[in-house]
Amino acid sequence: MCELYVKADPILYESRSRSLRICGVVTTLRLENQFWDILSEIASVDGMTTNQLITKLYEEVMDYRGEVVNFASFLRVSCTRYLSKQRVPAAELSLVRNR
Repeated sequence: MCELYVKADPILYESRSRSLRICGVVTTLRLENQFWDILSEIASVDGMTTNQLITKLYEEVMDYRGEVVNFASFLRVSCTRYLSKQRVPAAELSLVRNR
C-alpha cells in the first residue's frame, strides 16, 4: 500500500511560490506542485485561470467567514475536497466490479 505514496515523483511535493494579485494586493502563495496542478485542473473545469480561481475562492471565503487564517492551507483542503468528490463511492465501485 505505501508504495503508491513512497514512489511518488519528488517534484510533486516540491514547493513552488507564485505571486498573484488578490483584491488589488500582490501576495505570494507557496504550495506543493501537486496542489498547483489540482488548482489548475479545477480552474480549467470552471473556465478560469488558476489566478482567477484563487481570487474567487479568497473573495468567497472572506464573504462567508470574514477572515482567512491560513489561505494556503485553505487551498490545500479545497483541493482534497475536490478530489474526494471525484472518487467513485465504494458502494458504486463494488457494483461496477460485480457486473
